[in-house]
Amino acid sequence: MSSAQGNETLKQPTRRTWIKWLGTTPLAMLVGCSGKPSAAFSGELLQPDLSVGHRIRDGWKLPQPTGAPSKHAVVIVGGGIAGLSAAWELQRQGIQDVVILEMESTAGGTSRSGKWEASQFPWAAHYVPVPMSFNRDLLELFQEMNIVTDVSADGQVTVAEEHLCREPEERVFHQGRWLEGLYPASIQEIHSTDRQQLEQFQLQMNQWAQRRDEQGRRAFAIPMQLGTDSDPEVIQLDQISMAQWMTDQGYDSEALRWLVDYGCRDDYGLTLEQTSAWAGVFYFASRLSGQANSIAEMESQPVMTWPQGNGKIVQHLSQRFAKQIRTEHAVTKITKQPNGQSMRVTAYDKARDRMVELIADDVVFAAPQFLASRLIDQWQQAGRDATTFQYGGWVVANLLLKARPSESKEDGLAALMAWDNVICHSDSLGYVNASHQSGADHGPTVITWYHPLLKDDPKLSRQTLLQMTWDDWAAIVLADLSRAHPEIETLIQRMDIMRWGHAMIQPRVGFMFGKQRQQAAESLGRIHFAHSDLSGIALMEEAFARGVAAARKCGAS
Repeated sequence: MSSAQGNETLKQPTRRTWIKWLGTTPLAMLVGCSGKPSAAFSGELLQPDLSVGHRIRDGWKLPQPTGAPSKHAVVIVGGGIAGLSAAWELQRQGIQDVVILEMESTAGGTSRSGKWEASQFPWAAHYVPVPMSFNRDLLELFQEMNIVTDVSADGQVTVAEEHLCREPEERVFHQGRWLEGLYPASIQEIHSTDRQQLEQFQLQMNQWAQRRDEQGRRAFAIPMQLGTDSDPEVIQLDQISMAQWMTDQGYDSEALRWLVDYGCRDDYGLTLEQTSAWAGVFYFASRLSGQANSIAEMESQPVMTWPQGNGKIVQHLSQRFAKQIRTEHAVTKITKQPNGQSMRVTAYDKARDRMVELIADDVVFAAPQFLASRLIDQWQQAGRDATTFQYGGWVVANLLLKARPSESKEDGLAALMAWDNVICHSDSLGYVNASHQSGADHGPTVITWYHPLLKDDPKLSRQTLLQMTWDDWAAIVLADLSRAHPEIETLIQRMDIMRWGHAMIQPRVGFMFGKQRQQAAESLGRIHFAHSDLSGIALMEEAFARGVAAARKCGAS
């Protein structure tokens, strides 16, 4: 990753106008006249390393490769979950001659993690629901990691207790107090109309979870390619927004609409109005077994989490493929060899300031589709188009706290910091507590704060994202957290802030069953694609499944 400022130019809106757009707190409370918070702590402003791409864009002439190309069975472009999973599956097939080219100084993509003395912590992805029994490949990985201990004949998955999120799992700050769970009202205070709509929504999600197509496939499954692609009612959901669907169903409860909006922002970085209704229903229905006969029996899949978030998985796979991973290698071109039987991959080795070439029988392109058109020589000739692929920007801040914030005893059990701590009616998603799984409920910790950029034009969001400084973002983080923890500034020892310009694919209206997404997963000769954006949903399970699927195509071209 890099701490360099982005060099994209932006004339309007200004940085201060952008801070107003964030909408969580009045501008005067965010930054003073100097534009800096009064914080007595420091930190870094980080971002994925874009230096090579920007140099090429600005006219940099690449040096000529030196030395003969190395030859390999498979070259994997991208060392995130999809690329590492492809290597995992290739090894299971007995294919050992594999090279993973990763642009960053460390593998993992948005599942990477960091470490301070108080705890490890995630830089983005931070949990995985317990896979259902039909997700066999992922269960095998988790068995290999000693996370899943058994899968019974009737499909019951057993997870080692230390990997399951311990209580309290989640809480929400609403109207000046913390409440257990994520619904912004206590059980005793839910209005009858709100209660009725919440129960109806839960029953409806369970019905979607029970639904099967003519082939016996679930309407909504994780990974999504195991779900139906032929049920007309399911497909039709992609033609309207989740907001429209809820209105059509008569759901006007403010609390319920906030809860569903939170889910869309949490997994997709989109609002209710921006999210495909298919994705909105998927968020809830795909995590339900569909076996419940009543609301009392209805429960989403348990959550597995670790101090470093999904960095736990990255660490396991990175250690396994340490000799195959080549970090700081930015791929610049992928071309077909004249014989048509192999591929040539050209990459810039940043550490050694040289160009290298690799010849591969197959290439797994485990990078986002927006890069494919720039790197793959025959992309446009093949009639490929990725213009409907839109990626949301995120800001993630990790805060080292010397102690936990004080809590009101009036909040009861919700006064204890949970794993997931959400601030109602904030544009942020709140924060997760990295040391939660350690069982230490007092003393130093690291909290990870998440903020999706929700504007309709992702490009504009990215441009402004790169223009804002550490001071700007530190002020926004402080203002947001101070709503729930007035003394938070006095507890912070360090705040590092990551700007993710293309953090996740966005399942906007019409994208999930559009031609471009469906075509994107098809191999292009000996190039096989593997990334969560092929699923339209940026989940670890989707990236893993796409990596495994691409690996299985290698050697069969």
